[in-house]
Amino acid sequence: MPTHVKRGDMVMVMTGRDRHRKNNVGKVLRVIRSDQPGQDQVIVEGMNVRKRHVRPSQQHPQGDIIQKEMPIHISNVMPVQDGRPTRVRFETRADGSKVRLAASDGKILGPELRRARQ
Repeated sequence: MPTHVKRGDMVMVMTGRDRHRKNNVGKVLRVIRSDQPGQDQVIVEGMNVRKRHVRPSQQHPQGDIIQKEMPIHISNVMPVQDGRPTRVRFETRADGSKVRLAASDGKILGPELRRARQ
C-alpha cells in the first residue's frame, strides 16, 4: 500500500511532544518501512530530537553530546499544502498514471507515483 508521505515532503507533526512547538513543520529526511503492517516511521528534520552521550573515540576525542532526530510513527504526521495540513487521496488518471492529491483542494503532491504504460 502506498504511503501518504514521501522523502522530501514538508509535513506537520500532529501528535506527540513536538505538536505544540511554534514551528512544527519539517522536511521528511527518511521513510522507514517496516515488515509488519502499520509500523512505518518517518524521520522529520528538527523534530523529535534526542541527546546522546558518546564515549571518547577518534571522531570525538573528548567525548560529546550528539543531538539526533529520532523516528516518528507515520500516522502522526500530515503533508502541508499552503501552510495547512491536508489528508491525501490517491487517484489513477485516465492514461494509467497514479498521483497523490491533497484532499483539501485537489492539488497534486509531488511527482507521479506510477507512470502510464506505453
